Amino acid sequence: MANITLKQLKYLCAVAQLRHFGNAAKACHISQSALSTAILELENQLGVTLLERQHKHVMLTPIGEQVVERAQALLADADDLIMLASTNREPFTAEMHMGVIPTIAPYVLPQLLAALRKNHPDFKLFIREDLSGNLVQALQQGELDVLLLALPYPADNTATRHLFHDPFQLAYPPQHPVSQMASLKLRDLKGQDLLLLEDGHCLRDHALDACRLKNSDVNVPYQATSLNTIVQMVANGIGITLLPQMAIDSGLLAGTGIQIRPFTEKKVWRSIGLMWRSKCPREREFQLLGDFILQHAPAHEA
Repeated sequence: MANITLKQLKYLCAVAQLRHFGNAAKACHISQSALSTAILELENQLGVTLLERQHKHVMLTPIGEQVVERAQALLADADDLIMLASTNREPFTAEMHMGVIPTIAPYVLPQLLAALRKNHPDFKLFIREDLSGNLVQALQQGELDVLLLALPYPADNTATRHLFHDPFQLAYPPQHPVSQMASLKLRDLKGQDLLLLEDGHCLRDHALDACRLKNSDVNVPYQATSLNTIVQMVANGIGITLLPQMAIDSGLLAGTGIQIRPFTEKKVWRSIGLMWRSKCPREREFQLLGDFILQHAPAHEA
């Protein structure tokens, strides 16, 4: 039997993800030559070619694609094995790696991390901020333990817990015709110049879904990478936008002159919750983390 190591599989998965030996070596904190040697040894042990090496980039061979898929599952299982041993410890004593999306991180993490430091000073929580798709991939590959994101989000072999609802409000410049409406209904958004985050940000999809809108129902004159950019565009009269309540409560609109108002309809919100691998033995600790977030996150609706 080939003497395959988890380290070899980790290096292979890094190259598969980054498609570059140098970048993969940096991500794994080893030299490029050591990484290349480990993968070559893996290929020799398996008796197959896993990577097609070209001058500027790397491609997986068909068998390489299959091996990487199995390797990712094995690495995730190995992480779960380590977690299984850690479940015998007290909660919040073993380190944890959590992913958070950008439209939640700046509004929840400051209070959450301060409370964790106060109540669990020895707990090491490592945070990665990224888009939902990238975080889910990292979760399934065992790089992250738990995610704090907006639900629902499609992901195989995962479990989720809803924590609270984050309502959407309409944000607009003072002179906008919306300000003259006696009440604001979702249908009033149709045909409007609605500023949204670019594709890849789940806030875009959740905002449209919450307002029962399709992309074709609104004009999107500008797509931004952050809520801060969208706010500045609204302040300059380029359009209107949908903002989550947690961002508004954080002072995002301070000094902009932008006005906000809720919709007359109910349940115009996104769901905030946790996601973890369904087989992960730390589920009890993730549930306790959820309880802790509910106790120390900004004001919210259940």
